Amino acid sequence: MSSHSEEEDKTIYKVVRNHEEQYSIWPEYKENPLGWEEAGKAGPKAECLAYIKEVWTDMRPLSLRKKMEELSKNPPPAPPPTTTKPQESLVDRLCKGDHPVEISLRPNVSAKAFKEAIDTGYVRVKFTDTKGGTELGIRVNNEASDFQDVNFEPATGRAKVVGELTLDYTRVRCIADIDLQSLTGQGRLEKIASAALN
Repeated sequence: MSSHSEEEDKTIYKVVRNHEEQYSIWPEYKENPLGWEEAGKAGPKAECLAYIKEVWTDMRPLSLRKKMEELSKNPPPAPPPTTTKPQESLVDRLCKGDHPVEISLRPNVSAKAFKEAIDTGYVRVKFTDTKGGTELGIRVNNEASDFQDVNFEPATGRAKVVGELTLDYTRVRCIADIDLQSLTGQGRLEKIASAALN
C-alpha cells in the first residue's frame, strides 16, 4: 500500500539544508522549516533524494568536521608519560635493610613463651612497618641462631633468631635480632638461591 501511495505522490519537493550542512527534502509549496534553507534543487521525491545522495558525501555535521580538521592541524599535546614505578614486592622490600620486628606470641607475651616457641622449633616474627603488619612463621635454624647471651628467666640479653620460610613463592631466610626484655628488635629477609636448596 505504501509503494502505491509513493507512485501516486505527485508532490514536488525541494532539497533543504541546515546550518550544519545536513540535507533533507521538503514540499516545495511549504515554507522552509526554521533553520533550513533551499539548496537549489527541486523535483519529484526520487530525484531530490538522488541529488542528496550525490552531494551529501560526508554525513558528519559541519561543526564536527571543523573540530576534527582543527585537531588534525593542531593535535593536543601527548599526555605526559606515566612515571609510576612498578610496585616493589613485599619480599624485595623486606630484603632491603633492617626493619622493626616483634615476636608474636599468643596468648601470653613473655620471654618464657618465646623460649617455648624456640624449643618447638617454630617462631612467629612480625614486621611491624608493613601495612597491617606482616607476621611470618619461621622454622628456627638452631645452628644459625644465637642464644648464648640470653637469659630467659630474668628476660635479659639479645637473641639472634634465624629461620627459613616461603613468602610469595620465594624461599627466604628471616634473621631477627630480638631484645628479650621487650621482645622487639630489628629483622630482615634474605632470598635463598635455588642452588642452596639442593
